[in-house]
Amino acid sequence: MTITIIAAMAGNRVIGKEGRIPWHLPDDLARFRAITMGHPVIMGRRTFDSIGRPLPGRLNIVLTRREWYAPKGVAVARSLAEALELAGTAGEVFICGGGQVYREALPLADRIHLTVVHLPFDGDVTFPELPFDFVETARVEGEGAPRHTFLTFERRRELMP
Repeated sequence: MTITIIAAMAGNRVIGKEGRIPWHLPDDLARFRAITMGHPVIMGRRTFDSIGRPLPGRLNIVLTRREWYAPKGVAVARSLAEALELAGTAGEVFICGGGQVYREALPLADRIHLTVVHLPFDGDVTFPELPFDFVETARVEGEGAPRHTFLTFERRRELMP
């Protein structure tokens, strides 16, 4: 199974503020939908709560330590390992936030789709620094304002000691 992180961050690595994404980029939302459609998506409870509903056309797996948490239309996992098990035999699974889930998944990730918004934003959640073994493999400039770029990184396992 390929583990792919998908995220959008500001130039100062901010990904969220008070449970919201601090910008609106229609082409980024369309890209997210196109890339993740038909694949399992794993997200933290706060990310799911900020969306407010399951993402259609995808198995939604929500990570939480809250035993009583069981929203309709999603699978609930208590750990990333359990979430990956719930994804079953999917060819690719997407990690879509938030900050703590990204940090936990980064050592396991094979690929990262990262939208970079070329402005700083105030926020309370950040995206982690990428390890040295991720190599940029694609770059496309987004449309609209604020200026943004879609990047794809692949992990080069042969670089690891």
